Amino acid sequence: MRSLLVFGALVAASAAPAFAQDVTVTSNVALVSDYVWRNVSQSNGDATIQGGIDLTTTSGFYLGTWASGVDFNNGADDTNLEVDLYGGYRFDLGGIAADVGAIYYAYPDSGPSDINFWEVYGKLSKTFDAITLAGSVNYDPDNETTFVDASAAYAVTPEFSLSAGYGAYLEGAGEYTGWNAGASWAVGGVTLGARFYDNDIAGSDDGYIFSIGRAM
Repeated sequence: MRSLLVFGALVAASAAPAFAQDVTVTSNVALVSDYVWRNVSQSNGDATIQGGIDLTTTSGFYLGTWASGVDFNNGADDTNLEVDLYGGYRFDLGGIAADVGAIYYAYPDSGPSDINFWEVYGKLSKTFDAITLAGSVNYDPDNETTFVDASAAYAVTPEFSLSAGYGAYLEGAGEYTGWNAGASWAVGGVTLGARFYDNDIAGSDDGYIFSIGRAM
């Protein structure tokens, strides 16, 4: 769900009627120059294809799946695919958009390394005219890690927006902080994105991400 699919590279999908009147199905696909998650490259700086599908009900419940190429070297294993499965509930909390749910990160070709894990999350966002502020907390009970982030987006025009985000692991192994900033432009039915990211992990590279995506 990496619903920030490269941190806002995709625009909101247009809803299509599904098998029930109160359910809509949306999908997305993107080509990215680098798959970056929580301000760290997951594809070793290489380009990859990503895509997903979501089912959303008018009551606020949703289910979805999303997949991307990755490049992990786990010693004896070479992991090249990530598949996420998630579900949750979106609702209004006194004028603030709220979202609670769970997500499972699966790596089907990781072999005996078994690097799969899951998280529970909570998100809040509020739009003030052209500015949207958001924050989220993700907790991984197996590895006992907590990740928090905050972001801001400014819609310069309906087609062009600027955004930035900051995130940090507060506890658990591999604590670090990172940030990103960039822009997206919807044109001709696709969304073009460009973003810079960085983190304070020793030996980790910063970099730029370029993307082209379509929501359907």
